[in-house]
Amino acid sequence: MTTLAAPDLPMLLEEVEVVGVDRLSPSFVRIELGSPALAEFGVDGPLYDQRIKLVFPHGDQPLPSLVGVDQDWMATWFERPAEERGHMRTYTVRDVLGSGADTRLVVDFVLHGVDGHGEAGPGSTWAARAQVGDRIVTLAPRKGAAFGGIEFVPGTAGRLLLVGDETALPAVAAILAALPSHARGAAYLEVPLAADVQTLQHPTGVEITWLPRAGAPRGEALHAAVLQHLGAPLKPLEVTDDEIDPDLWETPSYSSSGEQVDATITHVGHDLDDLYAWIAGESKVVTALRRALVKGLDVDRRQVAFMGYWREGVAMKS
Repeated sequence: MTTLAAPDLPMLLEEVEVVGVDRLSPSFVRIELGSPALAEFGVDGPLYDQRIKLVFPHGDQPLPSLVGVDQDWMATWFERPAEERGHMRTYTVRDVLGSGADTRLVVDFVLHGVDGHGEAGPGSTWAARAQVGDRIVTLAPRKGAAFGGIEFVPGTAGRLLLVGDETALPAVAAILAALPSHARGAAYLEVPLAADVQTLQHPTGVEITWLPRAGAPRGEALHAAVLQHLGAPLKPLEVTDDEIDPDLWETPSYSSSGEQVDATITHVGHDLDDLYAWIAGESKVVTALRRALVKGLDVDRRQVAFMGYWREGVAMKS
């Protein structure tokens, strides 16, 4: 496979090939992506929840050409008809294997709809049919160049709280694997089915709680378990559609709502002052948890990262 994008781009924009497919469970498939160009993949420090972009072909159409692309490629890409540009979606790097020209990116895909809920989008549909030799395009970090896409920044926090549904499981799993052995805290993970529970590498001081929905309402058990863990009053998950920020993304350095970001943490003298919370998944569930922590428990928003990876009933944009 040859590299086609300009070698001086500050990121990797390359075709990659499926070199391995492993059906982990009813709702998850793990795919290894390889290319000689991935020898240049890398970030400064642990990967944690590193996000990348993947571009899938539109139906049976060919992948968009990368010949001659430059730093303005994305604006040009969006101007193309959907059948020409394909579909771009965001994923987390679950792991990196090999080195040099044999570097492979491991990506865990959620297969939506296997539990009778949710509809498969272009990424899920592609992953369910993926075979060795299939090709897609990735936009990923290049060694030595700033890329962004890592939101897990715990600083000097003494305790961690990691919360996610199935869409956030690959990110939580990657974070857990990269934590130092002395880390302590808790992780709460909601998955569609009991058969989706995985064995994860994690520090002994971080307790993992799995919450299979098994047909129950989305986020209900997750919401209750996290509130109980925090010692908060148990309240039902009640968030109206009007209360959901369609681009919900609240981190210590960014607010999608335009809220002023102040780097100073204001400790209020309670037993959550040493907590760092990373919460991602369906936007309504994440919104309810944000309210419980920031408004209900007075946790300083500098101590939290809340990310709406998706919204139930709303199609993701390319």
